[in-house]
Amino acid sequence: MGSTDAGAERQTHVDVVVVDDHPLFSRGLSLLLPGVSDGRVRVVATTDDASAAAALVRRHHADVAVVDLHMPPPGGVRAIAAIRRADPVVRVVALSGLAEADAALEALRAGAAGFLPKSADPEHLVRPLLAVLDGWSVVPEALLRQLLDDAAPTGEQTVADRLTSDERRLWRLVADGTSTVDIATTLHVSERTAKRLVASLLRSLGVATRVEAAALAGRVGLGKPTGGLG
Repeated sequence: MGSTDAGAERQTHVDVVVVDDHPLFSRGLSLLLPGVSDGRVRVVATTDDASAAAALVRRHHADVAVVDLHMPPPGGVRAIAAIRRADPVVRVVALSGLAEADAALEALRAGAAGFLPKSADPEHLVRPLLAVLDGWSVVPEALLRQLLDDAAPTGEQTVADRLTSDERRLWRLVADGTSTVDIATTLHVSERTAKRLVASLLRSLGVATRVEAAALAGRVGLGKPTGGLG
């Protein structure tokens, strides 16, 4: 399970909940992910009911939820938002049959940490799952530029100006692509605390993912050397 405030240790395994209305796909991930990850990634529960996803993730204390965007109502995007409201630390990877920029952006704004094509082989899902757990956002390279261009929260400079110096320092770390483990080390806190600090920062910025936070940092000039940024 997840690390505790006693220390910033890496997890020995990753517990995954799969939210998908295609039983064969869910069963395939359940059988294949442990094998291709040497047992590190395991599926602890599956559901074909988007409305039940958040409760299922909490019940199993999952680290990652894999959510199909094209679920029956209320749909994958609402499931992602509900999961993130229930526990902001849980990381969500959205899946879609197509590399749809609009769908990807909608999923990221709902709180997903990654967007991947559903056609990906299970062995190609392991690294993204581990990456999002370590604090990264994962999207296909072909979609990245459009997502960065489209991620435009309102009142950007005003939001940035309201942050404390500590929050701006954390924002710079996130914008630089610093992993959760390294953020914890830099700030002298546990990995779980670092995850919660990043989740709080994203809420303060009005964005859902690190990708959007990094794009916003570039637009307001956070990446440029200025005073008081730590």
